[in-house]
Amino acid sequence: MTFLVLLAALIGLLYLGMPMFAALFLLPLAVLLWVEGGVPALGEMVIGKLDGYLLVAIPLFMLMAHVMVRGRVVDDLYGAAFALLRRVRGGVGIATVAACTVFAAISGSSVATALTVGKIAIPQMLRYGMSRRGAFGVVAGGGTLGILIPPSAPMVLYAYVTEASVGALFLAGVVPGLMMAAMFAAWCWLTEGHARAPADEPPPERAAVALRRAGWSISLPVFVLGGIYFGVFTATEAAGTGTLYAILIAALVYRALTLRDFLDGVAEATRTSAMLLMIIAGAAIYGYMLTKLLVPQELVALVAEWNLGRTGFLVAMMALLFVLGLVLESFSIILLTMPAILPVMDSLGIDKVWYGVLLTLSLEMALISPPVAMNLVVIKAITGAPLSEVNRSIMPYMLMLAAGTALLIAFPGIALWLPRQAGYQG
Repeated sequence: MTFLVLLAALIGLLYLGMPMFAALFLLPLAVLLWVEGGVPALGEMVIGKLDGYLLVAIPLFMLMAHVMVRGRVVDDLYGAAFALLRRVRGGVGIATVAACTVFAAISGSSVATALTVGKIAIPQMLRYGMSRRGAFGVVAGGGTLGILIPPSAPMVLYAYVTEASVGALFLAGVVPGLMMAAMFAAWCWLTEGHARAPADEPPPERAAVALRRAGWSISLPVFVLGGIYFGVFTATEAAGTGTLYAILIAALVYRALTLRDFLDGVAEATRTSAMLLMIIAGAAIYGYMLTKLLVPQELVALVAEWNLGRTGFLVAMMALLFVLGLVLESFSIILLTMPAILPVMDSLGIDKVWYGVLLTLSLEMALISPPVAMNLVVIKAITGAPLSEVNRSIMPYMLMLAAGTALLIAFPGIALWLPRQAGYQG
């Protein structure tokens, strides 16, 4: 199949050490020069792809996450969860899941969630009797919620590429994200029930005090999602107002954000966004090549010939996305696969918002897939544990993510109920 051959060639270039943006430029140019003899209006194609108002949301959400991390809001988030849940069966693990869930809605990054929560939560979990495997697994698994619970930069990019509603995508990630968090918490309750504070141990602080201190950070995702849900602002406007709100919280309420922290956040968001924009520019040429080689039409014909149907196609795509996630990061996977499969989705009547959440769940599984994945490397860096031990800790969470994906395929309403309540008609 042409698509798989081109994908394998691209991955081969990456393994030779070529940067992603360079591979995305050079491979399509070489193929088009061979097949077409040239690439007409190359500059217009690239500029047209980058000229999108929605893309402004990505660096703004990145800056918002950086500001809140530097503001040390996670200390209060975990403190509040621990104060409330410390004496519940498996409470220290459940508190970690709760902190990951809220911080995921602030940071939008799985790696940042695992790193920031893990530094605080792992010593606490080990102190209260949780097994090393259980403590490592819950942080690595809970960290994956970062790209599912909005705001999520991969969702913004997916919306831009597919012309789906980013507001609907954000809302669609809420219920599946909470569902996965509930599964993770239930696993802690079942397998690490002994890991809780003794009844006679005094709390580090009263729950009401801890909640009051964490209230400002919890209000940020409520502010962003509430504004989108009620139509107060678009996703891009939500990114701008949410960033301003985060700056005010970190600088005036927590008093932990310095000018140097802010400038570092701007620089980091700029570097990451510039890299992403270069990849998007290369993906524009890659998508043009796929169109010229009739790859989308070939895939539509193949799906019809094999009589896969909607469910069969989705299962096949989830498997492919999982495999790609072992060697590519999420932005690249979205840009490489969507130009080819969008026509197939349209022919099968697959809702773009629904597929976007399924795609995100598959990317989450790749984030924790052995032998080497970013969240696992983060846990190793935090704890100094052997990577083999960290790898073993994650298997139950991979199975739960797979079960969540299966549920979402069987019951699309899990993802689409909330967007439809907000008026989404897809």
